Amino acid sequence: MLFKARILDGIARAEIDLAFRRWSSPAVKEGTLLRTSVGAIVIGKVTPIEIDGLTAEEAKRAGFKDVTALVNDLRTGEERTVFRIELAGVEPDDRIGRQNQELTKAEAADLVALLARWDKNAPTAHYYMRILRLICERPGIAAIDLATSLGVEKLKFKRDVRKLKELGLTISLDIGYRLSPKGERVLEEIR
Repeated sequence: MLFKARILDGIARAEIDLAFRRWSSPAVKEGTLLRTSVGAIVIGKVTPIEIDGLTAEEAKRAGFKDVTALVNDLRTGEERTVFRIELAGVEPDDRIGRQNQELTKAEAADLVALLARWDKNAPTAHYYMRILRLICERPGIAAIDLATSLGVEKLKFKRDVRKLKELGLTISLDIGYRLSPKGERVLEEIR
């Protein structure tokens, strides 16, 4: 579940506490944490609703000027159900602390060994290490361009970068990525 930047800003300011999506089945459930650039958004109740029942107040709470603007923003597909998603707050993203974590030489070596294990199932040799090098050399470059450089599909590349982010090695930018201090340390260990 993705949010536009203006919606994320409203969630961070506690001005937006609802979201609406049109799905075949719910993509999130109550208690889910969605990691975003403003922190981990806590998902509250997820309820199927009738689109005709939307109110002006709900549209405003979702960051829209009126119901028409909200409905126009929903995915098309009449066979899909509209879900009302309560946003129960924003928690600090624990990856931020991991990104700035000081590493001992042994911890850096352990991460390098983990990446080597992941590389055994990767599409090319030294795949994850190549991702780190590429991000280091080309910070702020769009994911599609980085993926093309590696010869993989954009969605696969983005999933793989998220795995590195979970380890605290990369930081997402508005466009592209950069290495975290921890990622820079691991890359030094690889060299």
